[in-house]
Amino acid sequence: MLAMNYRGPYRVRAAHKAEPRIEHPGDAILRVTRSCICGSDLHLYHGLVPDTRVGMTFGHEFTGIVEEVGSSVQNLKKGDHVLVPFNIFCGSCYFCRKELYSNCHNTNPEATAVGGIYGYSHTTGGYDGGQAEYVRVPMADVGPHLIPADIPPDDAVLLTDALPTGYQAAEMGDIRRGDTVVVFGAGPVGIFAAKSAWLMGAGRVIVVDHLEYRLDFVQRYTGCEILNFKEVQDMAEKIKSMTDWLGADVCIDCVGAEAVGNALQHLTGVKLKLQAGAATVLHWCINSVRKGGTVSIVGVYGPTFNMVPIGNVVNKGLTIRANQASVKRHLPRLIEHIQAGRIKPSEIITHRIPLEEVSDAYHIFSSKLDGCIKPILVPPSAALH
Repeated sequence: MLAMNYRGPYRVRAAHKAEPRIEHPGDAILRVTRSCICGSDLHLYHGLVPDTRVGMTFGHEFTGIVEEVGSSVQNLKKGDHVLVPFNIFCGSCYFCRKELYSNCHNTNPEATAVGGIYGYSHTTGGYDGGQAEYVRVPMADVGPHLIPADIPPDDAVLLTDALPTGYQAAEMGDIRRGDTVVVFGAGPVGIFAAKSAWLMGAGRVIVVDHLEYRLDFVQRYTGCEILNFKEVQDMAEKIKSMTDWLGADVCIDCVGAEAVGNALQHLTGVKLKLQAGAATVLHWCINSVRKGGTVSIVGVYGPTFNMVPIGNVVNKGLTIRANQASVKRHLPRLIEHIQAGRIKPSEIITHRIPLEEVSDAYHIFSSKLDGCIKPILVPPSAALH
């Protein structure tokens, strides 16, 4: 089959690999119809996540048609068109029973914090992902979700990660009616976090970024206020000046490891890899939120340490909530929002690129070329779906 193949930092290509096979009675094999490139994939592409191995296939956002199921699979059959949450989870462990699917205890032998994730580094289990023509789906009875007939594949594929992650980012902010919410990052997750903040009753939403085309897009798509951090000397002072000198009620980090707003942080966290990524946005969130406010973190950082102003957290009485999104928990509500016309996820897709051109797709997305907000990859066999 044709699949994305990682050859080292900044080096990916389309190559032929052996098709996946059933390895466990609970597996399914899917023929991929859509897959996305995520901002988290760029952390791998840029060499920032440990134990990302040459030869693996990325891609944790995908939809597909069931081609084959293992002998114990009961909830799927050949021909079903499904979306697959990026979390690989068992559905029965202590954490899955609490709907903390991203923290499944049985799907990642390499770590005790996060469960398995498709197409990511071996720190999340080393599973191949969906930027390919076919993909193996473990725990197939609990992960995949049938795509409703009235939801197109381009909308469905964004339900596998980007939309649920943005939605959970807003949910973890515990937004109350009328709250001022500041979202750092105008990528796909930040866009959906801003949209979700309105759905949860926010009275004011401000999105911070430095790329004008992304700020223009998020303003059109969500109706938020925008702030270019390149035009700001002191972020905390600026946010407080916009909020009666109190600070925002909720600050959301949708950026993570590769924040570029502070030269020293970027040097130590990204260039020299002395931290688990640049903690710039963590500082901005902690210092910009009001006393007693909430900081929500969905931006991805490495599994080591960061220099974070924990004294400010204690002294301000902040609540910090963070996690990978537990996608399955959010799907019923998000599908309802889509069917009711409150949100159209596919409107953020700017580029549809053949899988054969995956190298160009990564370059365009990584370098922020051609007004790219969200690229999806279309395998040759899926072009008509």
